[in-house]
Amino acid sequence: MELVKHYTFEAAHRLPHVPEDHKCARLHGHSFRVAVHIEGPVDPALGWVMDYADVSAAAKPVIDALDHRYLNEIDGLENPTSERIAEWLWARIEPVLPALSRIVVAETCTSACVYRGPASEP
Repeated sequence: MELVKHYTFEAAHRLPHVPEDHKCARLHGHSFRVAVHIEGPVDPALGWVMDYADVSAAAKPVIDALDHRYLNEIDGLENPTSERIAEWLWARIEPVLPALSRIVVAETCTSACVYRGPASEP
């Protein structure tokens, strides 16, 4: 069974490794959306995989650390693409939420990145 908990944060960034004339080379901001996916069996006594409050206790403080920040100034996010943000979030959430199965980071309503952890990388 899979649970999904959604969060949002507002942040500014620029992508330092794209050509100078690329629109993302300029400072800009997004209303980021993050979906935290948890996978596991349904507890027969409780009837759930995990309490949503436990998901939030692990994920929300990490996501809140990005809210209203200039992402390029955060250690590990010097090149804050959606992919790097997803990896950064995973590295901080998964140790306290081992049932984490994927993180989705959307920077616009039409563009998102799905990260399934380092084990899924080639």
